[in-house]
Amino acid sequence: MAKEENGQKKCPKCGSTDISQSSKSGKLRCNFCRYEFEPEVIKEEEKVSDLEGEIIGKGSAKIDKNFDGILTLKCTSCGAEVVIDTNEVQSARCHWCRNTLSINEKIPNGAVPDMILPFKLTRNEARNHIDKFVGKRKFFAHPKFKEEFTSENVMGVYFPYMVVDMNAKVSLYGEGEHETRMYTVTVGSGDNKHEETRYDADLYEVGRDFDLEIKGLTVESSADKLENSKTKTNNIINSIMPFDTENCVEWDANYLRNYTSEKRDVNVEQLKPLVNEEAMDIGRYAANETVQYYDRGVRWRDEKIDIKGRSWKSAYLPVWLYSYLQKKGEKSMLHYVAVNARTNETMGSVPIHKPKLFFVSAIIEILTLIMAILLVPFFDEDKEWIPYLLLIAGFIYYGHITKKYRNKNARHFHEKETNREIKNLKKLDGFLRHRTGLEENYMIGANNHVVRGKFGSKAIVTESDDTEDENSEDENDSSGSDEE
Repeated sequence: MAKEENGQKKCPKCGSTDISQSSKSGKLRCNFCRYEFEPEVIKEEEKVSDLEGEIIGKGSAKIDKNFDGILTLKCTSCGAEVVIDTNEVQSARCHWCRNTLSINEKIPNGAVPDMILPFKLTRNEARNHIDKFVGKRKFFAHPKFKEEFTSENVMGVYFPYMVVDMNAKVSLYGEGEHETRMYTVTVGSGDNKHEETRYDADLYEVGRDFDLEIKGLTVESSADKLENSKTKTNNIINSIMPFDTENCVEWDANYLRNYTSEKRDVNVEQLKPLVNEEAMDIGRYAANETVQYYDRGVRWRDEKIDIKGRSWKSAYLPVWLYSYLQKKGEKSMLHYVAVNARTNETMGSVPIHKPKLFFVSAIIEILTLIMAILLVPFFDEDKEWIPYLLLIAGFIYYGHITKKYRNKNARHFHEKETNREIKNLKKLDGFLRHRTGLEENYMIGANNHVVRGKFGSKAIVTESDDTEDENSEDENDSSGSDEE
């Protein structure tokens, strides 16, 4: 095990502090004697099921806004004093003896995290992923972007995140529908006579109560990444999650060598509302495994999550990042291509050459118009409008390309991808009535697949004795008749 003095890791073989991460093995390597050694893995202090109250890691403490970031470090080797700006760097070297200086345990303002996840993907591997991603989007890419693009500009960045474990109890109550029959009926008369599909379904009262253990819920702890902006594509950073945070190691500034980092600027209290919403989403989606019988959906009226205990740990997680600033007159938009340096997950935004996309979409519209005109004679007089539906092809193509290049809706699916476990499940499934002649093939108001409290259903979140506002508005129902 590496010796440690004032938080500074040293080579266990020769005592040198000139240590960095090996890109091949992922281990720490002494740059003096070339010895490689394993990092200290984060030990689980207690089981998620045993969590009680609010447990906040040392590196997750409230940020001291009065701290200006300027710190004087005294070299433990030769005694020289070195001044650094922690807003810019998280490690430094003595300019006299080249001893690596540590800021571990020195800064009470949130600059030092509790743990760090080492880079696994090499720079060349990241470049290949970025080149491949952009290469598939070169045709409609802006000419200036194509001219200036080079993955040589990729940077390895440690972004600040908060990793949360949670012990909670979830209660969901509402109604669910199970389809019993599908058939066609004739409606209208004369020229308006036609067939429509109808559905019969059984309506049930549904309830689910269970203990929920959430492990490693990860949220950004940088205000810049949390905000939604039209001039930035911050969602790209979010979309390459999740990280394998279970492999995080104890914080060591040696891992920052050759990489840049961004300091946390958001406190736990600011992140609580987001974490509560995402925890409720995880609980709602976990409950879906228990309500598969209700194939038309479930409409939860009351949602409640009681947080028994929660653990917060700040972490630095690794990302390979290519960025490009697109200028539009006085305005500009920042585009990213990001690669998860642990899982290879790649997502990005590429500037579009709009005139070229408009031109190609217009050609598609012209071709489909010609095709529609040629097809009209093959249709009855009252159905001659059908071929003209082909004219939507150009609009669909335009939307498809825009989505592929911009990826504005890309995101991390926290509700599905976060590790969680249900325990002590209690079910309520009570038959209410049989419904006939329903026009929709789904339950109107079903919200069991809704994310972040949409659809008029807001969860009650309980922490200790605090309760948030609730909203249990009912949704409009399908047309049809009920049978007791």
